[in-house]
Amino acid sequence: MRSPTGAVAASEPTSSRRVAAPAPGGRRLPPAVRKPLVALHLVASVSWLALMLCLLTLAVTALTTGDADRLRTAYRAMGLLGDALILPLSLLTFLSGVALGLGTSWGLFRYYWVSTKFWLTLGAMTASVLALTGRLHDAVRVADAHPTGPITVADLGFVRYNTVIVPAVALTLYLFNVILSVYKPWGRRKAHARSASPDTVGAEAKGEAEAIDTRPARIPGAGD
Repeated sequence: MRSPTGAVAASEPTSSRRVAAPAPGGRRLPPAVRKPLVALHLVASVSWLALMLCLLTLAVTALTTGDADRLRTAYRAMGLLGDALILPLSLLTFLSGVALGLGTSWGLFRYYWVSTKFWLTLGAMTASVLALTGRLHDAVRVADAHPTGPITVADLGFVRYNTVIVPAVALTLYLFNVILSVYKPWGRRKAHARSASPDTVGAEAKGEAEAIDTRPARIPGAGD
């Protein structure tokens, strides 16, 4: 409607519109992509953890048993599981975690706990693919070299300890990563904290965008 000064008053909507603020960091995976990716990451991570637990159980069985047939069975089962699952599970866990970090407000290096998880997962993946797989192959070779009869301690050498130590270390790293994911300690890295605005920091801490009121303002001097 026209005011006494001749200005046209802006029409005000009957109800204010509320629009979600942009995601912190300006990058967010859409729910249709993020949710399947989260599910994939969880399944791969739990499977990797379960694999290390199975390998450790078989290794302890082989270390403590006095039955040569049981020892051979344990080492061959470890070799089978390692060849089939170590590489795909470790890669899926690492790559899906990186994708989630890059596609959400957490980032990869904004928070101490996320960057710690990144380096621990990368180290665990490298150790599993290189060191652990090699130790499992050594154990299988010992079992194949003695298909029947007893296997002496001299025949086993340090293999019987390696097959316990490497999975135990890997399992410890994975469990520590789980603790980091649950408690999220240490807060934001200082370099990123200085460059972020207070609104961005608050929104990231909550994990969601704040709603803002976009009610259009009246033109100065406009009447009712």
